Amino acid sequence: MSTLQLSLAIIGGLVLALIVAYNTWTTRRNAPKRALPPDPELDRTGEPALRQEPGFDTGLPTGTPLTPEEFQELDRGREPTAHVVDPTEALQMPVPAFSLERRPGLDPLIDVIAPLQAEQLVSGDAALAALPPTRRAGSKPFAIEGLNEATQQWETPAPGQRYQSFQAGVQLANRMGALNEIEYSEFVMKAQAFADAVNAAPDFPDMLQEVARARELDQFAGDHDAQLAFMLRARQAAWSPGYVQQNAARLGFVAGAMPGRLVLPASAQGLPPILTLAYDTQAALADDLDQSAIRDVTLSLDVPQVNRAEQPFARLREIAAALCQGMDGVLCDQNGTPLPAMAMDPIATDLELLYDQLDGRELSAGSVLARRLFS
Repeated sequence: MSTLQLSLAIIGGLVLALIVAYNTWTTRRNAPKRALPPDPELDRTGEPALRQEPGFDTGLPTGTPLTPEEFQELDRGREPTAHVVDPTEALQMPVPAFSLERRPGLDPLIDVIAPLQAEQLVSGDAALAALPPTRRAGSKPFAIEGLNEATQQWETPAPGQRYQSFQAGVQLANRMGALNEIEYSEFVMKAQAFADAVNAAPDFPDMLQEVARARELDQFAGDHDAQLAFMLRARQAAWSPGYVQQNAARLGFVAGAMPGRLVLPASAQGLPPILTLAYDTQAALADDLDQSAIRDVTLSLDVPQVNRAEQPFARLREIAAALCQGMDGVLCDQNGTPLPAMAMDPIATDLELLYDQLDGRELSAGSVLARRLFS
């Protein structure tokens, strides 16, 4: 082989090697970022972890799956006020203890209530047998409560108890709108059927007055309904579902009830999550999660559903900043437009005013009544 042929062969080999190396580098660069394997010597913050004896898991709840009726209710007829936010600082704030002040039953503030006076004591079993098969009048929750003879407390009828009177109620408004005349008529029919079954005499409020009250409450709710949502978008390489989950778990998120949904639990059991982190459901259900690419996630806060004492907006800012830094992401609005840092403080000011207005109407964010009204 001549010197020229040898040189050309060497150059060709080098070019081929460079092409293979470039393709390999490009593939790795564009592949979704994967979750790192857990290091038993490090805790979730990256600091050396203390050794612990095995014990029972006492983690926070992951939430309760929604019923079909609750899924239907999410398709609301009234659009909430949406705000998109941009984190500018990381805040660490303790969450004070709080309590929800009103009992979780019928309340004249947001319910139409019709007394049902029974002619004699009614057993809980008989009352349960007389309840209608569905607990809705149209799109509004419907309920029957009995006055327990022993405790003198209103409650949902229970076996083995006796009740001297009852009351039927239907919610005046929710995110699907105000109670209308058709829904009120359905409420009357269901309450009347129950009253007939337990030999009770109903006393229904005036329909026109209650429908007008429903419209006024719905107007207030529509003016004070706020949901904050923003997009966190990958700057360069996409993320795998495991990578998103790993970074979110470091900040306290746990798996939600649906694929592609992570939630930050409230400080007390049974309450709605403080924040929700959502990404593409198809990516979450892919056969190969390491190859499933996610280019953006959505972080959201349903303001009326979360108690003010949880300081949810401050925690949203902290978490958004931490995710941007840890995942090499950029904060955007829902259209993918990057947000300036100055967008955050005015929203914080508006939220404080909103909280005060809800408090003044006895519909404090995160309270029993607010969670029912804004659902």
